[in-house]
Amino acid sequence: MYRDIIFRGTQQMISRQKEYAVPLPLDNQLCFTLYATSMAINRTYKPMLDEMGITYPQYLVLNVLAEADGMSVGSIAHRLALESSTITPLVKRMEQAGLVTRQRSRADERQVQVDLTPSGRALLVQCNCLNETLIERSGMKLAELDALNRQIQALRDALNGGQANDDA
Repeated sequence: MYRDIIFRGTQQMISRQKEYAVPLPLDNQLCFTLYATSMAINRTYKPMLDEMGITYPQYLVLNVLAEADGMSVGSIAHRLALESSTITPLVKRMEQAGLVTRQRSRADERQVQVDLTPSGRALLVQCNCLNETLIERSGMKLAELDALNRQIQALRDALNGGQANDDA
């Protein structure tokens, strides 16, 4: 019933928006809700990542390499929906910290392959606390968060023309 009330309220606002050509209130715009949620997740993760000595983008790179070690910088960038020019300095800092190694690809000298080091793998295990904290602070069950994540992924894929970011 609560959802029906919210839905009807949103429908009425959309009707008014069309009628008067005014934007929806910010809190009724999905883009803002997703943005604000992303910021809240980053604020939740930041103290733990600071303690581990890495940034959120470095955490993402560790996770990408856990999926497929030995990826090229370009493939990492594609998977994270970022530019290679953003990933290159990030990976260099991670190499200096001993989390990854970089080497030229034997198949194509123009490409640089990135691999996790044992230290990088150990740090990734430490990062499990991030998901545990997110579940705890959200007040949601794991199954609920998983279902929400799948819905958001479907939205992302639809907006990307049916292409996920994981086809690197």
